[in-house]
Amino acid sequence: MYFGGIEAGGTKFVCAVSDEKFEIIERISIPTTVPDETLKHVFEFFDQYKLKAIGIGSFGPIDVNIDSPTYGYVTSTPKKGWNNYNFVGAIKEKYGIPVAWTTDVNAAAYGEYRLGGAQQAKSCIYLTFGTGIGGGAVLNGAVMEGFGHPEMGHISVRKHPEDSFEGICPYHGDCLEGIAAGPAIEKRLNKKGIEVAKDDPYWDKEAYYIAQALVNYTMILRPEVIILGGGVMKQEHLFQLIRSHFNVLLNNYLTIPDLDSYIVPPALVDNAGIKGSLLLAAEKAI
Repeated sequence: MYFGGIEAGGTKFVCAVSDEKFEIIERISIPTTVPDETLKHVFEFFDQYKLKAIGIGSFGPIDVNIDSPTYGYVTSTPKKGWNNYNFVGAIKEKYGIPVAWTTDVNAAAYGEYRLGGAQQAKSCIYLTFGTGIGGGAVLNGAVMEGFGHPEMGHISVRKHPEDSFEGICPYHGDCLEGIAAGPAIEKRLNKKGIEVAKDDPYWDKEAYYIAQALVNYTMILRPEVIILGGGVMKQEHLFQLIRSHFNVLLNNYLTIPDLDSYIVPPALVDNAGIKGSLLLAAEKAI
């Protein structure tokens, strides 16, 4: 029995096929262009296999409300051609099999929960810091969704006392994504985060903003593990800075696990999203 998974990002689609043990048999990466062109390559890949179900973790915003007439759509994205696109409908029309549908970060959270760094926990949050900032959560074994999906990158945070940056979010200016995502770092410093020295004083501001967000998520959701992924978090020295700011900001208000095991990198590294999509496909097939 084979399962298909799609980690649909704004830059690339990762597609994979696994067996029942979630061992990946084959995977490919496809540039994200317009829907017809992108899905042509997706179909060419999956046509080689007889699939039981497909799981999709998609860039967003997307409609995850099963009672909505636009369930399965990518909604208000600026990505050319994908605005109000019936993604799930296109996959079902082609294959006529069950399709699991959620955000890319929810899929990553579920991958880490089942197969990665949160296997011993009942709940976790997965956050990605890259071109944008997004977050997904698993609570008591279920991916968190409601009327819509979480938008954890667009929360308000207090400005650092020494920060005058106005932010780049076209909707909210200096929300978390507007001041701490990869493009915001590049706009501030005129270089990509990977080019910024580890001892640059900017990283203390970045850690301050991320720590604020983690305190907010901790207060609201009380997860057992918080997993931080994405390109910005390839700067491994950030973890200790974040934990330090988190400790000061929380100020012993709540009891939480040891910080070294509470705020962690993804155990599945860059495979969390695709593994989560495959897991969700298998559950949809039952």
